Amino acid sequence: MKKILLTAAIIAFGTNSHAQIKDSLRRVVKMEGAYNFRDTGGYKTTDGKEVVLGKVFRSDAIDKLSDKDLKTFKDRKIATVVDFRGIEEAKQAPDKLPQNTNYLLCPAGSNNLPTAQDMAKFLKDKNFLFDMYGEGGLPYFGERYRALFVQLLTLKPDEALLFHCTGGRDRTGMASALFLKILGVPQDVIENDYIASNFYLAKNPTMKNMYSGLSKMAGMSETEIKQQMELRPELIRNFFTAIDKKYGNIENFFQVEMGIGPNEITILKQKYTK
Repeated sequence: MKKILLTAAIIAFGTNSHAQIKDSLRRVVKMEGAYNFRDTGGYKTTDGKEVVLGKVFRSDAIDKLSDKDLKTFKDRKIATVVDFRGIEEAKQAPDKLPQNTNYLLCPAGSNNLPTAQDMAKFLKDKNFLFDMYGEGGLPYFGERYRALFVQLLTLKPDEALLFHCTGGRDRTGMASALFLKILGVPQDVIENDYIASNFYLAKNPTMKNMYSGLSKMAGMSETEIKQQMELRPELIRNFFTAIDKKYGNIENFFQVEMGIGPNEITILKQKYTK
């Protein structure tokens, strides 16, 4: 089965993605009600350390978790969930969580998500995702991700944390990129981890239905829709470029927008690398 999955991945994303998909498969947490549930750990940093496994997870929507999934959730000791969806978005599909899970909603930039009609218009502008990752989204990055890093700083040694949005690709992808970047994971590795969502979400029937609906509304083929929506390395590069342009570097962004300075960054590295 794994061989079939890898072959499909190579066809879909090219040979350059082969190594990344093969590597990321070991981070996948198999869930019946989620498709892009992954461990962020296991990556090497530029100083020769490794991001710890089993502490920080990322996912797509978790409103359809089964009882088996909830057991997996508890077995992974996930005690805190950070949700990047908008208020109404979260109300329509509330997270299904074990009792006593610490839940935080961080909707900055997501309070007024585009309607299907809006998306149809956006898709005709090939730069709409590029802008969302760059200057268009810049005013929201600090507010959206501040709570995540505060929770990471205070997370108990015997507990784990999960962050997610609906697809686990854009808002979650940026969060994962920030986390890995501040720990010292190389840029190319961050980019490969980011685009791996293309592979995992291809199996999500909700995504397939969305492409079909948008195709009809926008008067574009499903292939064109997928090309427009596909995660590409240049999107996450633009994310970091916009941050560097305004703040000088990632460390200044953490300090100014999230109140996380050199001491806190040292703590993050101590807690989440080994």
